[in-house]
Amino acid sequence: MASPQELKAIAVQSIDKEESNLLMINREILNNPELKYEEFKAHQLLTDFFEKAGFHVDRSYTLPTAFRAVYSPNDQGPKACVICEYDALPGIGHACGHNLIAEAGVAAALGIKAAMEASDINLGQLIVYGTPAEEGGGGKIKMIHSGCFKDIDFAMMVHPFPFDATYGNLICLQRVTATYHGKSSHAAAFPWEGVNALDAAVHAYTALSLMRQQMKSGWKIHGIIAEGGTMPNIIPATSKLDYFIRAPLMRDMQELQDKCEACFRGAAEATGCTVDIAFERIEGDYFQDVITNPIMADLYEKNVATLGLVMPSRAEQLTFPSGSTDMGNVSHILPTIHPFYAIDTEAANHTPEFTKASSTMQAHQQTIIAAKTMAMTTIDILTDYNLLESIKLQFNAQKSL
Repeated sequence: MASPQELKAIAVQSIDKEESNLLMINREILNNPELKYEEFKAHQLLTDFFEKAGFHVDRSYTLPTAFRAVYSPNDQGPKACVICEYDALPGIGHACGHNLIAEAGVAAALGIKAAMEASDINLGQLIVYGTPAEEGGGGKIKMIHSGCFKDIDFAMMVHPFPFDATYGNLICLQRVTATYHGKSSHAAAFPWEGVNALDAAVHAYTALSLMRQQMKSGWKIHGIIAEGGTMPNIIPATSKLDYFIRAPLMRDMQELQDKCEACFRGAAEATGCTVDIAFERIEGDYFQDVITNPIMADLYEKNVATLGLVMPSRAEQLTFPSGSTDMGNVSHILPTIHPFYAIDTEAANHTPEFTKASSTMQAHQQTIIAAKTMAMTTIDILTDYNLLESIKLQFNAQKSL
């Protein structure tokens, strides 16, 4: 009977054998960036590859550019899930490295499949989900509501970043728009006839900016004046603010929403405008914070150390910059990890410089290390029933907090 260490070695070797194909996938997605829910080329590329690799593939699974790839020797045992992302950003391509995330998901899946094939006993089932539209579209949220994750035992993905971190500081995110309605008039001849919607937007923008001093640690608000009129000599009848609001935990979000709404409504009252406020929800949800499973995270750190990478301390990791992801919603329904791995850049994600960094061979090599670590961590869990039960107990304990 092959030991877990022997199965890990088989997984690593299988990933190494496929490195040229994995780099091809990375490059194809990098060079053909597609926006949320328009990832048709990436969907075709990935599903074709998984079919040729011996997976059962469901194309357009619950969403036109989502997919499910399954390797299940006898449809029994625990279900491990590896996640691919592949959408790009407007104007700057893969500035969040989703070409690398897709490559990592494919590579990890190949390694896990090889270990399953080599095992003398049934290790379980492997499900790969291709999840579109992470960049603001909430593809995973829609897939959750379609039932995709209801029978999964644990899930993982990795993400390129300027730093290494197993405990990503990933927080809740809600988008809100405030549209002000006033009355237009000639700004020179009859300004007293107008009700200035731009004044309302500026007033709200200022109120929100001043509110930051009194916000709790970890709360974040940032936005733009999306509309503010068309001509300098016409008092604007309409204006629009577009904001993201973030908080570390779900229980903070309602309080922060209420404070922001008070600023929006106060500006309308002060200027004589009316206001329409829309808190954006995806299937009734916003992006939730990521709950990192500590047992899975510890396994990941131990495995990546065998590949030559020592992660920063947990305390240091939690000081790193924060963001948000729909993987948070997955982490609220099943045990999850979402480690970051460093590529060679000091630039932040969502910048042209990060797009460039995501195209390098160094980024590809770090992606391969992260993929091997996911495969090794999955093997640890699938070869130890008691470990999986401990992971589930830990998840339930975290959810009860």
